[in-house]
Amino acid sequence: MTGTPPPGPPRVQTRITVPDPKIMVNLLGAGDEILRLVERSVVSDVHVRGNEITITGAPADNALAERLFSELIELIEKGETLTTDAVRRTVGMLEQGTAERPAEVLTLNILSRRGRTIRPKTLGQKKYVDSIDANTIVFGIGPAGTGKTYLAMAKAVQALQAKQVNRIILTRPAVEAGERLGFLPGTLNEKIDPYLRPLYDALHDMLDPETIPKLMAAGTIEVAPLAYMRGRTLNDAFIILDEAQNTTPEQMKMFLTRLGFGSKIVVTGDVTQVDLPGGTSSGLRVVREILGNVEDVHFAQLSSSDVVRHRLVGEIVDAYARWDERENQQAQGVHAVPGRTAQGGRAGRRR
Repeated sequence: MTGTPPPGPPRVQTRITVPDPKIMVNLLGAGDEILRLVERSVVSDVHVRGNEITITGAPADNALAERLFSELIELIEKGETLTTDAVRRTVGMLEQGTAERPAEVLTLNILSRRGRTIRPKTLGQKKYVDSIDANTIVFGIGPAGTGKTYLAMAKAVQALQAKQVNRIILTRPAVEAGERLGFLPGTLNEKIDPYLRPLYDALHDMLDPETIPKLMAAGTIEVAPLAYMRGRTLNDAFIILDEAQNTTPEQMKMFLTRLGFGSKIVVTGDVTQVDLPGGTSSGLRVVREILGNVEDVHFAQLSSSDVVRHRLVGEIVDAYARWDERENQQAQGVHAVPGRTAQGGRAGRRR
């Protein structure tokens, strides 16, 4: 005889009254798409009638749903138009159980131009941005699409406009050319343009395009390959090294020791995307072991949950990480006994 399953937690009702009809309209979304997404995102049942939201479920589930509605209402009160993306990010932050409020994360403005505002979209991005304010040297490490470079450049432009620095210096290693740029045809700008184009593109999002050539001609903004940093001391500057996984340990040391008075450095990169020749160590991979305990140096780790491109990008990053882990485990098994597989047979020749 099977026993009766133990009863679940009691179901209770929680009611939220939204007195402003405009807020309720925004909270529901076009064709109720925001409400439908909220219903799919919480365990409790959600019912809306007039200006009242009724949440029915276990007390803990109701509490999470109530907090979600509270955060979404605050976003609307701060002038935001709710999107499904904002709802998903709010749900994700609440599920992480962090102390930071999603409404504060999603309304932290870094830079505004022509009605467009640049701000962090995830908790990891906000912590990264805050670390840039708090430290002289920050390493932003994470997969593609997490906003590492874009947010660093927004902070650089913000610092320049606030006169905290006198110039911005943006640099990347030109790995594909082996940094032997003298062998490439054309002028210096024509040689380096393919490697620095992503930085120019980001600048055009943040500044009026017509002012960029003037700022570059005046030396206020400099975009140059890493090889051109050697021998310099950079004072009163906001310096960004992008694609840092493609530096050697020697290049990383050279770059970091360019730091002058009144300057700030942000180094960004993805240690899973190293393009250096085989056998060459990545400066970004080893620098944490070297500088991990140095005061005023911070390592911000971003993950697939901080990807702000298409939803699939985060899933692709995770899928590749799982595949890499399996490949590494298989490789370790193959090499555990020379000449034999992990199952004890002879290792066949890879074709």
